[in-house]
Amino acid sequence: MTNKNKLIFISNRLPVTIKIENDKVIFKRSLGGLTTGLSSFHKTHNSIWIGWPGIELELIEDKKEEIEKELISKFNFYPVFLKKKEIDEFYAGFCNITIWPLFHYFIQYTTFDDKLWEAYKSINKKFHKIILQIFRQNDIIWVHDYHLMLLPNLIKQSIHDSTIGFFLHIPFPSYEIFRLIPWREEILEGLLGSDLLGFHTYDYERHFLSSTHRILGLDIKMNKIYLQGRTIKVDCFPMGIDYKKYHNTAQSSEILNESQRIKEEIGERKIILSLDRLDYTKGILERLLSYELFLKSYPNYQEKIILIFVIAPSRSKVEEYQVLKSDIDELVGKINGRFSTIEWNPILYIHRPLSLEQLISLYRIADVALITPIRDGMNLIAKEYISSKVDGNGVLILSETAGAAKELYESIIINTNNRKQIVEALKEAIEMPEERKKRKILKMQKRIENYDVIRWAEDFIENLKETKIIPQDKTLRLLSSTSKENLLKDYENSKKRLIILDYDGTLVQFYKNPDHARPDDEILNTLKKISNDKRNKVIIVSGRDKQTLDIWFKDINIELIAEHGIWTKKLNKEWKMVEILMTEWKDNILPILEKFTYRTPGSFIEEKEYSLAWHYRKAEFDLGNVRSRELINILENYCYNTDLNVLDGNKVVEVKSAMINKGHAISTTLFKEEWDFILILGDDKTDEDMFNIAPKTTYSIRIGLERSSAKYNLFSVQDSRNLLKGLSKLS
Repeated sequence: MTNKNKLIFISNRLPVTIKIENDKVIFKRSLGGLTTGLSSFHKTHNSIWIGWPGIELELIEDKKEEIEKELISKFNFYPVFLKKKEIDEFYAGFCNITIWPLFHYFIQYTTFDDKLWEAYKSINKKFHKIILQIFRQNDIIWVHDYHLMLLPNLIKQSIHDSTIGFFLHIPFPSYEIFRLIPWREEILEGLLGSDLLGFHTYDYERHFLSSTHRILGLDIKMNKIYLQGRTIKVDCFPMGIDYKKYHNTAQSSEILNESQRIKEEIGERKIILSLDRLDYTKGILERLLSYELFLKSYPNYQEKIILIFVIAPSRSKVEEYQVLKSDIDELVGKINGRFSTIEWNPILYIHRPLSLEQLISLYRIADVALITPIRDGMNLIAKEYISSKVDGNGVLILSETAGAAKELYESIIINTNNRKQIVEALKEAIEMPEERKKRKILKMQKRIENYDVIRWAEDFIENLKETKIIPQDKTLRLLSSTSKENLLKDYENSKKRLIILDYDGTLVQFYKNPDHARPDDEILNTLKKISNDKRNKVIIVSGRDKQTLDIWFKDINIELIAEHGIWTKKLNKEWKMVEILMTEWKDNILPILEKFTYRTPGSFIEEKEYSLAWHYRKAEFDLGNVRSRELINILENYCYNTDLNVLDGNKVVEVKSAMINKGHAISTTLFKEEWDFILILGDDKTDEDMFNIAPKTTYSIRIGLERSSAKYNLFSVQDSRNLLKGLSKLS
């Protein structure tokens, strides 16, 4: 990045936490994988960081300005101050009793509460306000984690040309789990304000894509989502750690001395290390039960091993965590009570946070690291352990449901719920030859070193920048600002204008229920202004039935063409059929459509006077696409050598007379009179017939980035409406 633009990190927490001691403000380093990992990247780049400083606003009200000034000047941190109620409802509430358990598949602990949802929305808006104050042209925004999933779209709505990345540091659940959230659409729409969405593993990426197209029905090709003319990339970036920091620190004299001291206390026993934050997602009880079964199954290892069992306190006020802590205490006491001797306790239980030096000392001396979460986004502890093994003498036992298992496949991979498998893994790890241990450790260390946290962040930012580069073939088709200026100038200087407009997907967005796509006041007022200009003739050409168009546009001076060209209505005239058509064919086609409707929940048949349409916008996304391909194949074979045509529209398959199409419907108007200015707007295959017959001087424009016979493309319906607003101002 150049000096002119900056990288804006946004996360729930800042990398520092504020404490008030003896009426003085103290800044302490925040713990946690995200803040620890990204702090290294933040220091080496032109970046600022927005987040909560970890203290209730009520406790620092009189020092707020002083703290804010110091955070900005010393660290380039911009604080978002939160009151106790906001923290309780947003962080302890929606984030940790709705999103956290559900995304980790603990449905039984999940609470859905409208009050907490409103708090979540409110805090996301609070972050949004801070960003608007700081953002400058060409800045790059990187939003982190599940606390701020609404933020990308809030930013995109305010700053349309902004470059926004989002990274989720926890698992994204399968569609069947995610769909349980009452506000699932809003969350997905919030995330889709991003230009690049990152996940730790391909599984999480796949789950997100599945939820997006099944819930929102958006077009997805490979790992790209197409939304209102924007292309959103979704990809996986397995987060790394500061490898050199752990590897080099593990070789320091301080760590060496501390490691030797611990070894002297423990003696010659093999050390198994279990290190976790107190959380029900970590599989802590399952781990203890597996260790108990190991001691029972292999009594010859009693007194020869010890489990250093470290639990960092977390969310101590949450009931589920209090119950978990009580269960852990009871189980540790039971195991120690059952197997202890005068000289040996099987578990050394530590329930407090440890310093970085203490952690690395334990990593260095541990013969085995037992890391068995039930569900974990990545688990950086596994990478920290491997990075600290400077002598190569260690074995990692890792749950298959931790994101890190996708990279650290030389470790012993286990199923957390399979206690016998964990028992055998412990035996294998303890008995593994030293040469084999070193070989495995070295391979994993090289991988972690090559893709450390700096490389991970740079990779994400490079991919984010690339999303803003439009492919060349599409750039040539877009209605540029210069072309738009020429269009408006030609419109202003002309005296006889023809404006032909498709409706669905051109003037209004698509809806799952077609009846909801009524024209709003904005588009109606725009059409009125344009059509009231005596120099203009405006025609709406739609696949809709004539009764619907009559109701929607009864007070506007425009001509209407219904059912793709079967019916036309001139100004102040009655509806007239373009051709005399037969309808006997419907008796044969209708049973075919009914069969597909029965087999495709959510699909339905629309019977018009001279055509039949099978809609599948409300059906399951993948199922609807598969069924539509199958139906088109059957219908095309059936209609071969007949005067019937099969139209493949936007989430609709329609059968009508081959003699009827939009191009045929507008041909008389196009060529019967001479026009100074012609504009045609459409969005799908049914509009290509109009583009194909239009004179070369026509401004033909297709909405969306599909290949077309039209001269230009626009990104979205909103761009189409904005163009028409520009015309209305000149009318």
